[in-house]
Amino acid sequence: MNTTYDDFILTIENNQQPPNLPLYLQALWYDAKGDWNKAHGLIDSLDDANSCWVHAYLHRKEGDIHNAEYWYRRANKQKPNVSLQQEWQNLAMELLLNS
Repeated sequence: MNTTYDDFILTIENNQQPPNLPLYLQALWYDAKGDWNKAHGLIDSLDDANSCWVHAYLHRKEGDIHNAEYWYRRANKQKPNVSLQQEWQNLAMELLLNS
């Protein structure tokens, strides 16, 4: 895919989603655009580790900590002790690097 974090941010600012993004990155893209429902809908039925991690973040953002903790466990991740903004950035950077 070869999209850098900076390029990803530019696509959000320019409202032009990059082609061929995995669904979990599409979900982060829509979340950054303020569309939590679209973001959640994209990953709600997925169970791969990356999607579960994004799912956890989305439920943490929603304030549903119990549900978020379930999805962090499914993703084999610890609930982070950082701001939501920092978690989004960490997620995006790692998922872009590994996609």
